[in-house]
Amino acid sequence: MPSLNITFTDEELEAVRAAAAAEGKSLKQFVHDLPLREQQRLQFVRYAVSWGETRRDEFDDAFPDEIPPSRQQGADAA
Repeated sequence: MPSLNITFTDEELEAVRAAAAAEGKSLKQFVHDLPLREQQRLQFVRYAVSWGETRRDEFDDAFPDEIPPSRQQGADAA
């Protein structure tokens, strides 16, 4: 099975150890899970942004006072 050596400063390693301990995981399991969690987070963010974009008009109609100045009519002309 492939493996990877990662170099940390003493301070960085201590922070990673503390984060692993806070989650009740071994250091190895915690570091293994990080890129997988990041991939899931990015997938969630992409979906959430897409979902919000498809419902932007509904939100703007329901809450016209909440429309940011950058999206208000005439902002493109400025």
